[in-house]
Parts: sequence; C-alpha cells; structure tokens
Amino acid sequence: MTQLNRDVFATPSYPEKIIQFGEGNFLRAFIDWQFDLLNEYTDFNSGITIVRPIDASHPKLDTQHGLYTALIRGINEQGENVSQPRVISSVNRELLAYGEYEEVLRVAENPELEWVVSNTTEAGIVYNMQDTLDAFPPASFPAKLTQFLYHRYQHFNGCNNKGLIHLPCELIDANGDKLKEIVLKYANIWDLEAEFSKWISTSNTFCSTLVDRIVTGNPKEEIETIESELGYKDNFIVAAEYYYLFVIQGPSWLQEKLRLSECGLNIKIVDDIKPYKERKVGILNGAHTAMVPAAYLSGLNTVSEAMEDQDILNYLDCLLDHEIIPSLDMSEQDLMSFKDSVLDRFRNPYIKHYLISISLNSMTKFKTRLLPQLITYTKSTGTAPKYLSFSLAALYCFYLGKRDDEDIPLSDDRNLLEPFVAWRDTKSGHAHNVKQFLAMEHHWDCDLTQLPNLEYLVVTYVEQIRNLGLKGAMKQL
Repeated sequence: MTQLNRDVFATPSYPEKIIQFGEGNFLRAFIDWQFDLLNEYTDFNSGITIVRPIDASHPKLDTQHGLYTALIRGINEQGENVSQPRVISSVNRELLAYGEYEEVLRVAENPELEWVVSNTTEAGIVYNMQDTLDAFPPASFPAKLTQFLYHRYQHFNGCNNKGLIHLPCELIDANGDKLKEIVLKYANIWDLEAEFSKWISTSNTFCSTLVDRIVTGNPKEEIETIESELGYKDNFIVAAEYYYLFVIQGPSWLQEKLRLSECGLNIKIVDDIKPYKERKVGILNGAHTAMVPAAYLSGLNTVSEAMEDQDILNYLDCLLDHEIIPSLDMSEQDLMSFKDSVLDRFRNPYIKHYLISISLNSMTKFKTRLLPQLITYTKSTGTAPKYLSFSLAALYCFYLGKRDDEDIPLSDDRNLLEPFVAWRDTKSGHAHNVKQFLAMEHHWDCDLTQLPNLEYLVVTYVEQIRNLGLKGAMKQL
C-alpha cells in the first residue's frame, strides 16, 4: 500500500508563517486542522513549522513530508453520524529542539513569520530557575520562547512590526497572560536590555485561549480498516470528534487576520473568555461529573450507554436546564445550543469513554465544576437544588466503594478516601456520616451543612439510593 507523502500525493505548500511548539495529537487535530481549512478556503496562505520541544526519539513528521490525516468523526449538526478524513498539508516540517536548536532559532529570522502556537501540556508554561540565556536549549518552553524572541529582536534590530501573535493552547487559566509574564521574567533575570522587554509588551500580542475538542489520537485498533478505506498508509493519522471550539481573548483585528468572515470556523474572538470557560466547566464538565456516579451505580459502564438510558437522560436534562444553565452568564440560546452539542458529543459512537476512567478525582471535580452552581442556586432561591443535591448523594454512595457486590476502583487523594472506609460499614443509617461528609471544610472550603435544606436532601437521597437502588431513588425525584 502507498505511503502518504508529497512524492505520491499532490498537495499545496505554503510559506512559513507559523511556528508551533508541540508536535502532539491535540494540536494536529485541532489548530493545524483549522489552519488547513483557512488555507483551502481563504488567502490565509500560512505554513507551519513544528518544534518538538522535548527530547523524544519517535519518528519525525518529515518522514511523510509533513502530511498526515485528521480523521474527524462524530455527530454533525443534522444529527447524522459522519466520518471525515482530511489530509493536512499545512505543516512544512518538524524540527527537534534537542538536536536542531540552531535551526529552530533560525526560524526567528524569517520576516514572514507571524504566529506562535503551543501546547506543551498544563505543566509547560512554568518558570524554571535553572534555565539560562546560554542554555542550548533551555528546559522550559517559556525560556525557549524568550530565546527565540530575543534572537528575532536582535536580528531585526528591535523593529516594531516584527512582533508575533501568540496563541498558547495549554489548559491553564489565562494561558496567554501567564506565558507573557514568564517571558518578561526571563528577560529581567537574564538581564536583557529594557528595550527588549518593551518590544515584548508592545510589539507582540499574547492571547489567552480556550480550546475544546476531544482528540483520541491514533486509532490503532481500527487502523487496518481505516487505511484500507483511505487507500494509503499513514503513520501519523490522528482521530478527533466532530465538535470543536476555539475561543481567543484578543484584539478585534484578529477577526480579519484569521479571515473568519470568509470561512465558517467555530473560532470566536472575544474581550472576555471567562463566560465561555464557565459554560464549558458548568455544562460539559459538570454534566460529566454529575452523570458518572449516577450512571455507574445504575449498572452502566460507558458514556454512550448512559446516553441510551432514558432515566439518566431525563436526570441530566433537568439538572442542566433548571440548576446549571440559569446560573451561567450567557444568553439562554447560546447555553441551550451548547447543551445540545454536549449531549451529541456524549452520544458519539466513535468514542468509547469508560465512566470509571472519567471518575478520577471526582470529589475535586464536583467541587470545581458543580459546587459553584449549587451555591449560586441556593443563594438565589433560598433552598438547595434538588438534582445537584441528588448528584452529591450519588457521589457519596459511589465513594462508599461498592456496586452491588463488586468493588469500585476509586482513584482519588488518600485523605479523601479514608473516611469512606469507615462509613461503608455503617449499619444504622448514613445521616451522621453525610453530615460529616458535607462538613469537610478542608475539601469544600466551606461547611455545606450551612446551606439551607442541603443536608436534609442529601441524607434523604442517600437513604433512598441505599434502599431502592440508584434507579429507584432517581424515580422519586
């Protein structure tokens, strides 16, 4: 079978205008896929040079001349199952930070370069005090970027129009602000001239972003069938869901820079990213967190199984419509549309999400994703919300560690798991234990027993779940 490369497949090439730190699956199925669409449908005309920022030995994308397939699968806006393979031709080459660092810095000399993209994991945007100006390369991504920008600053004699637009995709809050802060810190600690720091601040644009797409990576279990359908071999194929959203907090001129009026991509340029983050955390992550204990204790094992269960669906609908969405600061139309897309994503037949995998650190997830909505609802109505209280009761029962006669493989902080070992063997009802559970200020950062009616509801639901089973208790709601 033919190997995917430019010798065999006639594909367009584009001038180098983007440098990307990170060669992983997410960027290749998310932002590189979007850049490729912009190249096809507009005059964006921008090629990507990927920098592998860590010392790793797997083959370079250059073995396929930068080509790879993004396989987009899921449920579209019409409710249809779709599978859309696309050969991505916007990547020109891959450079190794460890072994080709001189060539990486040479990219900074390119007058056409405009964009810096990165995804170096949540731990990537950090300050490393061991990094120095003469390290070749330094360990951290921000230090590499500082060297890269300083090289560009020197090469173009501090020219004001040679700054770059930075789109970090790392999953941390205010990623653009944090990256800029650390770059300026290195500039200061390395005793670089004050004019360079001024150039960083005035000639460069650091944007904070919110990224949203499930990327499952190489579909190894299906690869023979997929390659047979494609008609070629691809060592770098990457699969992702149909849905995606890219929110950029930045100046309005980015709208024109990204040709967004010419290509209907789901990219939003906004003044404030916070409402979008709260929407994602509340609806997408919150629905996951609320669903997992209830669905698992109902005898279900995957998200798609839960989406086929009418009782679970009704529970999620009520929780989202009546208790989470009203607490979010966006238009009802936007929120309901996002909710519908989330439920379609959960139904995606191409992704097998095991509930037990999603249950990792569920205590902390409830605190960050659902507790804010629970508190907001209680303050605005004077009483605790019914469905979120049931979710908290299901979480308590899940952490007791038993589904019928089988042990539940719990994954969480040992200090959070320990109390449940004692509570599991309670013979005389769970009211006292639930009170202790709700009063865990070291975890919740407040005493939840002080919220009106919450303790009563959670105790009631726990006893119903223990006596009637999860489904029996759910029918009482």
